[in-house]
Amino acid sequence: MRVRRKIIKIDEELCNGCGLCVPDCAEGSLRIVDGKARLVADKLCDGLGACLGSCPTGALTIVEREADEFDEEAVHQFLADTTKERPALARPHGSGCPSARLQTFEAVTPCQLANMPAAQSGSALSHWPIQIRLIPPTAPFLDNCDLLVAADCTAVAYAGLQQDFLAGRVVMMGCPKFDDQQLYVDRFTEIFRTRQLRSLTILIMEVPCCHAMLRIVRQAWDAVKPEVPVRQVVISTRGDIKEETAW
Repeated sequence: MRVRRKIIKIDEELCNGCGLCVPDCAEGSLRIVDGKARLVADKLCDGLGACLGSCPTGALTIVEREADEFDEEAVHQFLADTTKERPALARPHGSGCPSARLQTFEAVTPCQLANMPAAQSGSALSHWPIQIRLIPPTAPFLDNCDLLVAADCTAVAYAGLQQDFLAGRVVMMGCPKFDDQQLYVDRFTEIFRTRQLRSLTILIMEVPCCHAMLRIVRQAWDAVKPEVPVRQVVISTRGDIKEETAW
């Protein structure tokens, strides 16, 4: 079905075929063909523009036009087929911005963070990327994890986020005010349906727009009803824990 929506546009005159945009597309919808970046299919492009920042010539823009609807299932099948038939294409390139390149690495534990001198830095982050729109439901670090869904502003507002919330958890961050809420719903629905989570923590700010994150996660939750304990935490604009509830 064709609809009017946002989608990537490639200016062939500006495109130099460098390929830096390719690894930044989590859906795999960009390829270099005949020396130019090409969109494989409209339905594989979510229109969020994660690839824009890696283009050195400004050849990539987001436009609104009539196109096939974004198809998340088609993306999963396309990526699976690509991995099976041409594994080299499925692996991230060695160059370009790593915003959508899946990585897992050793994180600082809660105990290590608590005993670490103030002058010494350490991060409890165990994976990359962290943005909701860039993490595919198939990401290996989502398996059997304690998941933290955090609104972007909480990282700045709450001083103890690393030690109190991030340590030992996989984090997915985003802003429901500026990002595509339906994409969020679809992504969480697929994660709840296909991944076995140990627990879910939702961390948001007290401001009204941030509560949309709760509605998004709840909508996805209600569609699947996974048997996973949920902790909901609200942070005040002064950086205190204002409210904490469980589902």
